[in-house]
Amino acid sequence: MVTGDAAYIKKINRSLIIRKIVKEGMISRADLSKATDLTRATISAQAADLLEEGLIVETQLEHYSVGRKPIMLSLNGQAGYALGIDLDYGQISFTLSDLLGSPVSSIVIKLNTTDYSEILHLLIEQIKKFETNYTDSRYGIVGVVIAIHGLVTKDEVVHYVPRLAWNNINLKDDLQKEIGISVYLENNANLCSFAERVFVHHETDNLLCATLYSGIGIGLMMNSEFFRGHDGYAGEAGHMIVVPGGRSCKCGNKGCWEKYASESSIFEYLSENRQIENVTYEHIQKWLEEGDEEVHGLMEQSIYYLSIGLNNMINIYNPDVLVLDGELLRMYPDSLNKIKANLNSSISHYRELLISSIGKKSCVLGACALAIKHFLDVPTLNLPYEV
Repeated sequence: MVTGDAAYIKKINRSLIIRKIVKEGMISRADLSKATDLTRATISAQAADLLEEGLIVETQLEHYSVGRKPIMLSLNGQAGYALGIDLDYGQISFTLSDLLGSPVSSIVIKLNTTDYSEILHLLIEQIKKFETNYTDSRYGIVGVVIAIHGLVTKDEVVHYVPRLAWNNINLKDDLQKEIGISVYLENNANLCSFAERVFVHHETDNLLCATLYSGIGIGLMMNSEFFRGHDGYAGEAGHMIVVPGGRSCKCGNKGCWEKYASESSIFEYLSENRQIENVTYEHIQKWLEEGDEEVHGLMEQSIYYLSIGLNNMINIYNPDVLVLDGELLRMYPDSLNKIKANLNSSISHYRELLISSIGKKSCVLGACALAIKHFLDVPTLNLPYEV
């Protein structure tokens, strides 16, 4: 027998038990034994450990018509907190959740700089504030996950962020020198796809999420894992060329998908064309309601180019579920059916195409969920989502 086998098996069993408790919300020891195919003795021993650690709690069902009231086990959501951070151009969003993924506190800080040292200082300062303000739990803040709108290597080094002009930045190490909390970096689109998988599409093995806000990013979940590619840069489909020789992009190419189908491309056009410095969603909503022909035309054109790129993604990856995360699609009447009408190839296969029900919160919620997954050390995570 190899040394450490018993410890390894115990770890696997623990992960299986925690995952099932989280998924079911509440479950008895007897049902847990049936669901995991583990003996009742194993369940009892593991449950005793988890109770002592404060990770789970016991609840007796009040309304139970037959026999003795069972003791139910559930995750102790108040045992700790997860901090998700969306580091975007112009602002940083912070959301703190409990261990069940329910938001406890959220703030947005506007950025007037792209300077790395200034932003690093701001991150350290804000993380320490959260750490100080939320010490009322056994485990405190269990992890910090930061969403990066650019390329992140498999070693979690920020390789390139176009809008911040950052190259090969070791943000993770710089943060961990200053704070005593585990820090993880992940691409923002990956975190959006993770949020969709964790909070909404629990049983989906292959999910593709397209984020349309400040560009176009593709987050891919395959067999409940991120599809990263060789160096970790997979999913940069926003720089797929859909119009050869078209509009110039900061990546160095011309005619990139995100220059024609992202929300930022619509905002930039309207801002320049109408001489309004900061076009908002409220502006566009008003123009759509007034029947503004130019804005309606822009949306139709965006949907046309969005469909071209989605057709390519479907044929390359054959996903089970495609989720589109964009506020303008939620505003524009019948946008989903218009996209579906353009996806009429007989060889394109997918089961479901929909607009995200989580929306702009998906990035930070996905970050919180990833911190929880790392802390609980489970292969997959299913959490309830409250609208």
